[in-house]
Amino acid sequence: MGRYSEDVFISFMKKISLLIILILLLDQIVKIYIKTHFPLHNSLEILPFFKLTFVENPGMAYGLQFGGLLGKYALILLRLVVIIVMVFTMKKWLKQGVSMYRLLPFAMIFAGALGNLIDGMFYGMIFSSGTVYNPELQDWIGYSGISQITPFGKGYSEFMKGCVVDMFHFPLFTYEWNGEKHEFFSYIFNVADSAITVGGILLFLFRKKAFPNGFEL
Repeated sequence: MGRYSEDVFISFMKKISLLIILILLLDQIVKIYIKTHFPLHNSLEILPFFKLTFVENPGMAYGLQFGGLLGKYALILLRLVVIIVMVFTMKKWLKQGVSMYRLLPFAMIFAGALGNLIDGMFYGMIFSSGTVYNPELQDWIGYSGISQITPFGKGYSEFMKGCVVDMFHFPLFTYEWNGEKHEFFSYIFNVADSAITVGGILLFLFRKKAFPNGFEL
């Protein structure tokens, strides 16, 4: 592992920046379209095994959540810390001349984390309606109708109180267990989640090329 020449360094920087920007743009375009065209929990079948199903997720990737509003704040702060650490890590790796087998998947994970962070931090401030936390019920409450984009700061909620928009739904098949029907792979996710997952899979598949000297930050 050696340092890149200046031309190679600039070329890699452009590739990584372009990949991050493309993932972020695609992620936000799809989310904003779904948010402003679908009622909450509305589902549109594209193929027998693929639907666009609009849900809002106040927690982690693939609909996981914990701890109510305080848990949401903790997740946003954790994502922010992770993203800052990732920025400095990628800069260090670029200076060290590490393999693109490490940098490109890592950039995908970074873009996905940033995409979901944007939702949680700002979506409550830019949309007219959204899922909000009810402290009396200790639960997240949805809304009716279709949300619209509003002037910044005039939305349904405040900074760090927005929810992540999810839409990709692949109910490959249903099965019965203990008298109840279940979907195989019932998770609903978005472009950002996909980027994180694909980036993680690529790092695993090419781990020997990505980390020839073992895992290191």
